[in-house]
Amino acid sequence: MSLVKLGREELERIAIDGGAVLFGVANLQELPSDVPEVDIGGLTTGICFGYRLSDVVIDGIEDHPTRTYQYHYRQVNLALDRIALAIASRIQEAGYRAFPVPSSQIVDWDKISGHISHKIIGRLAGLGWIGRNNLLVNPRYGSRVRYASVLTDLVLPFDKPIEGGCGDCRACISVCPGGAIGEAAEEFDLERCKTTIDVVRKKANIGSKICGICIKACPGPKRVSP
Repeated sequence: MSLVKLGREELERIAIDGGAVLFGVANLQELPSDVPEVDIGGLTTGICFGYRLSDVVIDGIEDHPTRTYQYHYRQVNLALDRIALAIASRIQEAGYRAFPVPSSQIVDWDKISGHISHKIIGRLAGLGWIGRNNLLVNPRYGSRVRYASVLTDLVLPFDKPIEGGCGDCRACISVCPGGAIGEAAEEFDLERCKTTIDVVRKKANIGSKICGICIKACPGPKRVSP
């Protein structure tokens, strides 16, 4: 198949038309050596896009996830997967290789990780920084965004990681029921987080391994009330 010229603008439009609010392109050669869970040989470009979660749904979370949040979480994941499939399909039609990474498919339950880290690709693509809560924090939307990615050999201009951090905000630390969040992202305790998720979801009789409490605490640096 002959290659067809394909630019960022067309792919970003597919994402935006599908409901995404964030779009970035990462250089996969800059991924830390311990990040990839799959062989990405030859796929040097990571396209990452984010779908904003509903503030009304997230604000309804108290000390455990709600059934509304569970349903919303699933629907957002489906929307992200549809966007990933559409972008990958367009890239393949242009003659390039593309791997649509599922938004929320767990391949390692011990690490609660998927095929590859969306948040790390998102950080390299300039969509945010890794916060104290171990999630990608966007300057506008905070942690109230879910992400998916498409890996490809299509050459696109790369975005750069942004300068930023949580600053003086420690809202997520105080609300975590399991004390899993520390002063720095490196202090995040995954085992405590996993235990906490099991406790809070069972309290709500929810089968999905979700929590959402620290997401509620992180609406975004530019949206936090003074």
